[in-house]
Amino acid sequence: MSFVLDASVALLWLVPQTNPPGMAYADAALNSLKESQALVPSLWALEIANVVAKVEAKGIVTEADSQRFITLLGRLSVVTDQATAAHALGATLNIARRYKLSTYDAAYLELALRAGLPLATLDADLTKAATKAGVLIFGLH
Repeated sequence: MSFVLDASVALLWLVPQTNPPGMAYADAALNSLKESQALVPSLWALEIANVVAKVEAKGIVTEADSQRFITLLGRLSVVTDQATAAHALGATLNIARRYKLSTYDAAYLELALRAGLPLATLDADLTKAATKAGVLIFGLH
């Protein structure tokens, strides 16, 4: 089954030490991508790149580690939603207001609602908002 993939899940494939309890969930999402695809808002690549740059600067990972991670991402069936920006000042902003989320997190919830897909996330506030909005959480249905 396809799902919306939050950066919080994908980034554990690079830096598992940042959330060891979340690794089983992240691995389940990764394994699911062998048979399905993930949909991501257009800001996803920027979020990934931002964290990669930060963890490299802190010496948590090497550039070689990051390149292996980026290569992995390129091999996965991850599809970027081209309509994210078109919804930013409407539905996404309203979701951010309603559920007290950043607009970045609200973009994932908006996409899951619009696409009718489960959301894979390790973000507690986003999980809570998605549940309230009636969005299924990946791995819990």
